[in-house]
Amino acid sequence: MLTVVSDTHSTDGHRLRGRTLAAVREAELVIHAGDFYREPVLDAFYQEAEHLRAVYGNNADSALRERLPETRIVEHAGVRFLVTHRHRSGDTGLVMLARERGADAVICGHTHAPRFDDEPPVPILNPGSHAQPRGTRPAHAELESAAGGLDGRLVTPDGEVFREFRIEA
Repeated sequence: MLTVVSDTHSTDGHRLRGRTLAAVREAELVIHAGDFYREPVLDAFYQEAEHLRAVYGNNADSALRERLPETRIVEHAGVRFLVTHRHRSGDTGLVMLARERGADAVICGHTHAPRFDDEPPVPILNPGSHAQPRGTRPAHAELESAAGGLDGRLVTPDGEVFREFRIEA
């Protein structure tokens, strides 16, 4: 399983709980789409996730910016993801950047609102924020290998699945 989280916004801990914590611990790979906020939060994630790939967000301190890239490519189950926190040009910029890097899909954060959009030429997944939802529901994403791609779902820390989706390889 691939677990995707974003926008932790903490100074000292991962703020994971319930199904989100279990999904991070169970995952073959965890992707964090930025805004840990402070370096000890990244270290707390490394204690929970066996394999973590992350980017820094717009609120990252200098220590995080030294340890993490702004964007990265992560491959899982035949799907190539462009991972970044945000793009100043919105979805259009994300799609253009994904195409430049040869990605099949985008993982981003920043808005704290969970969403999956397969209308652009490249699907965009934002897991939302598990810790600071800002008026939306707290969430993370879980993706499972399936024939020809990944089957995904957006899930609350309480375990409620509120959106299912598919990303083709």
